[in-house]
Amino acid sequence: MNNSETMVEVYRAAGEAEAQIIKGLLESHGIPCLLKSNAAFSAHAFVIDGLGEVNVMVWESMAEEARRLIGREEEADV
Repeated sequence: MNNSETMVEVYRAAGEAEAQIIKGLLESHGIPCLLKSNAAFSAHAFVIDGLGEVNVMVWESMAEEARRLIGREEEADV
């Protein structure tokens, strides 16, 4: 990471619980992340028209690895 690096979205979760699972996965592999939402977490227990969505953000230089880890996890769930 350098000083001019930005954070990018690597996953869009349906809610806080799913976002926390993805965050835990990434952080367990040394990838720091930030959860970003337009609604207060306590205000959305379900998603209506995307209002409860939570964006999982990582540093741009770590995005490819983060997406690979998320994709591998999703394949394991199938």
